Amino acid sequence: MTEPVPTDAAPDGSAEAAREALTALRQEVAKAVVGQDAAVTGLVIALLSRGHVLLEGVPGVAKTLLVRSLAAALSLDSKRVQFTPDLMPGDVTGSLVYDTRTANFEFHAGPVFTNLLLADEINRTPPKTQASLLEAMEERQVSVEGAARALPDPFVVAATQNPIEYEGTYPLPEAQLDRFLVKIVMRLPEREEEVSILRRHAEGFDPRDLSGVKPVAGPADLAAARAAVQRVRMADEVTGYIVDLCRATRTSPSARLGVSPRGATALLRTSRAWAWLSGRDYVTPDDVKALAKSTLRHRLQLRPEAELEGVTADGLLDGVLASVPVPR
Repeated sequence: MTEPVPTDAAPDGSAEAAREALTALRQEVAKAVVGQDAAVTGLVIALLSRGHVLLEGVPGVAKTLLVRSLAAALSLDSKRVQFTPDLMPGDVTGSLVYDTRTANFEFHAGPVFTNLLLADEINRTPPKTQASLLEAMEERQVSVEGAARALPDPFVVAATQNPIEYEGTYPLPEAQLDRFLVKIVMRLPEREEEVSILRRHAEGFDPRDLSGVKPVAGPADLAAARAAVQRVRMADEVTGYIVDLCRATRTSPSARLGVSPRGATALLRTSRAWAWLSGRDYVTPDDVKALAKSTLRHRLQLRPEAELEGVTADGLLDGVLASVPVPR
């Protein structure tokens, strides 16, 4: 994913103010997190598209710090859940607790009742607890003992996982992977970025203290931005291009399962958000290309023989992007 290049546009005042606020937000997060621009942009796109984010990276690349910094810069309520093998569904969603004073059961809300939920190392908890987030992520509500309770708006799950450690982990089921709007692979920093990280620590930077990250955007900015994204135009040719890309993954000889129509819809949503962040009120094929990997990579299942040959989801998508004709 590359950084958007602003172009001329004539949006209303509130939308323009919201875009400026979200641009400032990305700069504010950079006070705590060096590099990782693509990950920051991916999180912003998820917020604009009412989606959820799966952050994958080796330990120590600032996955948790990134989400905490974003919450601080957005002035949103945020909670963190450390997923462990003994975590129970009620520890996430909340549960009914008997109150001896009133002789009634009262609902005690779990940490899922927040704006930005950091699900740290989500693949370290058993499938039963992982599944406790399915309804929350899709329906924006939690059902406990038959009663549905609405979650606050906005509500975004930012989950992290380690791609190299498999002992004591539980792979995410396909149904849950499909509910993440984007999967961002957080890379190791370049040499100059790593030098900058060490310099900050030498000067006294403490990742536990985010007092230096100031709120620069709030719920009103986010609401105005979401409304503006919904006004971004999709030409029929671009919509057809998205469909052709997704259908091509289903016929690839390397794929056991291609991208579903839900995935095509997700790519439409992320492309519109990207176009708006770029300063345009219409989507281009380049917007679709820029978001294709992060939106589709986790929705693919490769054939075992293809994996043995070294084929990856990103490699398959590279081939699809190169072979599907681009509308002019």
